[in-house]
Amino acid sequence: MNSIVPTLRILGTSVTLIEKIRIKAEQDLGIHLEYQIYDPQTVQRIAALHPEQYDLYDQWFHNIDFVWPVKSIQPIETAKIQRWNEVNDLAKKGTLFPDRPLAQGGVPSQRLYVQEDGTLGNKETPFITMLPLTHNVDSFIYFPKSLPDSLKNQPESWAWLLDKDWHGSVAVQNDAAIGALDLAMAVQASKQLEFADLGNLSLQEIDRLTSLLWELKRTNHFKDFWSDDEHAYQLISSKDIHIASLWYPTLIKLLQHHKNFKIANPKEGYRAWFGGLALSRDVSDEMKDVAYGYLNWWLDGWAGAMMARQGLYISNPLRAREYMTEAEWDFWYMGKPAKESLQGINDQPLISKGMLREGGSYMERMGHIGVWNSVMDEHNYLVRKWKTLLDS
Repeated sequence: MNSIVPTLRILGTSVTLIEKIRIKAEQDLGIHLEYQIYDPQTVQRIAALHPEQYDLYDQWFHNIDFVWPVKSIQPIETAKIQRWNEVNDLAKKGTLFPDRPLAQGGVPSQRLYVQEDGTLGNKETPFITMLPLTHNVDSFIYFPKSLPDSLKNQPESWAWLLDKDWHGSVAVQNDAAIGALDLAMAVQASKQLEFADLGNLSLQEIDRLTSLLWELKRTNHFKDFWSDDEHAYQLISSKDIHIASLWYPTLIKLLQHHKNFKIANPKEGYRAWFGGLALSRDVSDEMKDVAYGYLNWWLDGWAGAMMARQGLYISNPLRAREYMTEAEWDFWYMGKPAKESLQGINDQPLISKGMLREGGSYMERMGHIGVWNSVMDEHNYLVRKWKTLLDS
């Protein structure tokens, strides 16, 4: 008599819920994986309100601020994570450089460990909120052929998103927790406003920011606000967009189609994010064992190597290196020119020989963080003001 194969339900976005990874995990673990893929806002809502609908929540650390207070997820025991000691300090301590101050915003380490009183903090305990896995830094792209004369030979800056010479050709992400943060960086970089804490704006600062952005939107400075990777790709492919904040999956798709764009390395620093997997509060018994098996599988190296070919990093890079060629490792992690043509996650040519990754090596890029993705204290107010802005 055949035993029933368990089905593990994973809620998340297309950034990491990739079909090739699902197939490999099913083969290695002998389970079924059900991917529940939505846009970020829908994922947040389901994760917070309906923990019975998923077993694992695949999202970003700043979203812990939504799900932990309402007890939608349960702590993960680090004793059950076989390679926990391999997870690097970017997640555990918030930086790979102990002599430097932490960046502003939702630093992962500050919401990683579950403290004895049930609050979250960076003091090490046997329990964590989310297993830290994929991460990266984001900025924006632009097309050199459309670069205004006023910006030529100037250092790349978030302020470029607001430059009048890009008028009518700018696209930005439509999530208040991310798009507003990108534009706050742009506003501060352009010296139109100065924020006390870029990752945690006050009510008055939100009012000033959205008022300034409303005037820009009223005059059609922004061409559009994109919702997900596919939307962003379609916008940029329309040729009406000359500069846009973007996530790496869209960048990869643009690379595959040989678009002649440049990825900015802003002088103010990147916007950083850290993703991982969290346990639904409703997972128990045998299914919890299945979930831990999947968590451990992610740190075994194969998935990390696949993420590298998507332009993303994994929290224990040296394990992923075992599944990468020397040329792949040198390009994606070491910041060296590609020694040969490199394939992407779909086994098609992606990186041309001699190409360099913007921002340099893993250490250089992670050492140039301007702000982390953040859920601000006044998030609900920001969302209301942001929605009014988008709807206007």
